[in-house]
Amino acid sequence: MWFLSPRRELRGAGIAEIVEVPAPWVEHLTVVSDALARYETSDDLGVVAGGPIAFAALPFDRQAPGRFLIPEVLWGATSEGPRWTTRMADSVLSARPEAPGPSELRVRSTMAVEDWCASVVEATRRIRAGDLTKVVLARQLIIEGDRDLEPASIGARLAASHPHSLRFGVDGFVGASPELLVSRIDDVVRAQPMAGTTPRSGDSTLDAQRAAELLASGKNRIEHQITIDMVHDALLRWCSYLDAEPAPSVVDAGSVQHLATLVEGRLSYPAPSVLELVAALHPTPAVGGWPRDEALALIDELEPGTRGRYAGPVGWVDAHGNGAWAVGIRSAEIDGRRAVVHAGVGVVADSDPLAELEETRAKFASTLPSIIRP
Repeated sequence: MWFLSPRRELRGAGIAEIVEVPAPWVEHLTVVSDALARYETSDDLGVVAGGPIAFAALPFDRQAPGRFLIPEVLWGATSEGPRWTTRMADSVLSARPEAPGPSELRVRSTMAVEDWCASVVEATRRIRAGDLTKVVLARQLIIEGDRDLEPASIGARLAASHPHSLRFGVDGFVGASPELLVSRIDDVVRAQPMAGTTPRSGDSTLDAQRAAELLASGKNRIEHQITIDMVHDALLRWCSYLDAEPAPSVVDAGSVQHLATLVEGRLSYPAPSVLELVAALHPTPAVGGWPRDEALALIDELEPGTRGRYAGPVGWVDAHGNGAWAVGIRSAEIDGRRAVVHAGVGVVADSDPLAELEETRAKFASTLPSIIRP
């Protein structure tokens, strides 16, 4: 298991304990803190530099159960200090040759393009009628091979393709997300919500033009501001100081670029665990919609099946409540010969179904090449 960011890298191996979190997971996260506290007062793991750590990729559905993995051995590095290792043999960290991948792959959508576009039309009708302000609708692709897919290999390719993203691999769920849901290190809290997207072409002049158009887009700026306001208001009650950048910037994320705004502040004492912040924020309007309850009900109505861990929180927490959590987008859920990938778009009153369809295709282009390799 791993969670890699520009500030910090954490990798675990072996399983010391699986911590099952009953449904709804947002209400029972103290079981994770209790489990970590037991290891904090023992030398079973011999963990240093912050104590024991639990990793998780949690379901998008707030009402579902979840689970955390406490690794038996842990390795880490930060941008500010030296690397540290805990009971981690060199052989665990050494690169292994990739196992042979599938020689044949079949890709299918769980919803016909025409039906998905019709769902966007229906969502815009509900929004114009005043039922809600925004909803995020996702498309789902299922990839099946003639051999098992290897999560570590796919995760490594995603990490190499997106070195500036938040890269993760937990329990078969791998990805490279551009979006920080929330982090807490001591009393410093950060979030970087993203909403508003345009494709990247690889041509610097064209991409700069598209970035300028994204910043000037009324639709995308409104969609973005809904998310910023929600994140800021949700965090404010825990903070002695909290501020957001005055204007969004454009962040490259592989085949697309997003509007992004950093929100940063200081937590009041006693500081909440990062898990409390995760439960309060998830899902933000960037992956669910707004208002939350109305948007989630519409997602249940219009999307076939469930999202699984797509767009759910993925990250780590230590025994002191520190941690970092990404939004689990640009991801793949891998189980044996099968991988499930999603791409979502924010639908507002003036959304165009064909333009939203093209946005999903651009987002799929960030993940599919790492799964469907030559």
